[in-house]
Amino acid sequence: MEEFYLQSKGSGRIHCAIWRPKEQPKAVIQLIHGIAEHIGRYDAFANVLREQGYVVTAEDHMGHGGSIEGGTQGFFTGGWLSAVADVRQLYDEVHAQYPELPYVMLGHSMGSFLLRTYLYTYPRTLRGAIISGTGWEAPATIKAGRLMCRLEEKRIGEKKVSKLLNDLMFGAYNKHFRPVRTDKDWICSVNSVVDAYIADPLSGFDATVGLARDMLGGIEMNEKPENLDKMDKGMPVLFISGAKDPVGGMSKGVLRCIDAFKRSGMRDVSIRIYPEGRHEMLNESNRVEVYSDILKWLDEKL
Repeated sequence: MEEFYLQSKGSGRIHCAIWRPKEQPKAVIQLIHGIAEHIGRYDAFANVLREQGYVVTAEDHMGHGGSIEGGTQGFFTGGWLSAVADVRQLYDEVHAQYPELPYVMLGHSMGSFLLRTYLYTYPRTLRGAIISGTGWEAPATIKAGRLMCRLEEKRIGEKKVSKLLNDLMFGAYNKHFRPVRTDKDWICSVNSVVDAYIADPLSGFDATVGLARDMLGGIEMNEKPENLDKMDKGMPVLFISGAKDPVGGMSKGVLRCIDAFKRSGMRDVSIRIYPEGRHEMLNESNRVEVYSDILKWLDEKL
């Protein structure tokens, strides 16, 4: 893994990494991580892709991992679209190095929402997209959440953490798995993965009021039919999700998202929903199966 930095479109420098295969590469895969984590958690998966001949790259979003320099942990300076612009900036950097190779993005959790924004903001730049651990929220839920964000922003400011807000947005995820061992049991059924996540000082922190506000705004934009209509209709998309992922509404939200993609005219949509999977399918007990399914899809589509 090689590490480097780019100047963020929001604030500070963005920590980036690239994994290069030993042989002639066949495509580029850009990973987009989720909220309250970092690209280091994707090293095992990136190396599997690298060993199969893929160039892999990723960046720590503003306020995450190695990209907190000059900023606040769990905060996007410049908002949601600045974070999407950072994703595009890494694309520009790596695509310039491999201009002839097909380019695919994989976004997980919050990264899936960033990727969905990318797809209609920068259409026809990718050969494929893999959407992992995504969801769909009712308009009333988004409206209520954004109202709470505004109230908390007035009360404590956008760069502070609101326990009330985090409890409302994320607190119910664990209820599906009672009795629970930790408050993060919802992310994965593998205890060692959960324990490593909790022990990692760069993971599991609470989002700031501003990040919660920006993410809800991004989700709202993603669900607008006029934005969905801007996507490249011929680009293949793969959805992967655990059937027991609360972010995906225990599959219901994922299926609603897939339906919206198809209704917008997306012609090549594949689905892999794993019966016992929770939120992080790349770390689940059947991750070898998940990796295999992703590699098979990449081989078929590229």
